[in-house]
Amino acid sequence: MQAQRNVPDFFIVGQPKCGTTALYEMLKLHPAIAMSRHKEPNYFIRDGHYKNTPPSLEDYLDLFSEATPGQQRGEASVLYLASSTSAAGIAELQPAAKAIAILREPASLLRSFHLEMLEKRVETEKDLSRALLLEASRRTSHKVPAGGIDQAPMLFYSNHVRYVEQLERFYSRFAAEQILVLLYDDFREDNQGALRRILRFLEVDDSIDLEVKKANPTVQVRSPALDRMVHALEMGNGTATRLAKGGIKALTPRRLRRRTLDGFEKRIVYAKASKADTALREELREEYRPEVEALDAYLGAEFDLLSRWGYA
Repeated sequence: MQAQRNVPDFFIVGQPKCGTTALYEMLKLHPAIAMSRHKEPNYFIRDGHYKNTPPSLEDYLDLFSEATPGQQRGEASVLYLASSTSAAGIAELQPAAKAIAILREPASLLRSFHLEMLEKRVETEKDLSRALLLEASRRTSHKVPAGGIDQAPMLFYSNHVRYVEQLERFYSRFAAEQILVLLYDDFREDNQGALRRILRFLEVDDSIDLEVKKANPTVQVRSPALDRMVHALEMGNGTATRLAKGGIKALTPRRLRRRTLDGFEKRIVYAKASKADTALREELREEYRPEVEALDAYLGAEFDLLSRWGYA
């Protein structure tokens, strides 16, 4: 009975690289809202495997055990939108659930998401155009990076920009008034305005001032190989570090190793993201123009996507 009371009321279902981490952190500050203990539980994804996914429904609902009576319980798993199983799973557990989706222009999203996959060591192909071409092979379990073998669906990049198909899965399970679709552009340009719209959608007090949280910055990994080596050193494992790790582990505790290597990563491994490849960007915009046009028709004139995303 206690577990049943912990069933979440709302879900931030997508997309990645759309300010959802900042939104999660801001909603945590609202006294009428209790967010899950950690972001991205991914519990309802059955077409892929991800880290930190609770092994059972009881474990999943325990993420909301700190909610007090009267609070809205929510979570943010931004891969739910791309998953083929999440909408059905959420509807089965909580038919009255509300879903929040934040959408971003396809070429911009793919570039930013690819950089994040490199940073998280799921992706190893530094060149975005080549990474996109690898998708067909990876769908047959070929050329999948060893570190991302369990998370291969994340590297099916085209899945993340099939907007109409993604939204239709949720609209087929929930009433229109249970779904809020926003644009990343609005969230970035008018953070407070977008936040208040979300609070009204959740039917909680939207007059409370919440500290604005910045979205996670996109960074560029200079060398995936060097990044993996530094990570192995910090963790103290991996064949590539057998000679080095003995001395380093003996002389430095893990906390100090992490602090030292963090500084090294910031100076040497990571860099501010470089400007997008203009030619590739235009190629991707042309490739996904039909998707944007379909989404524009699906969502209606209120969004005016073709103009706002520069496809008019």
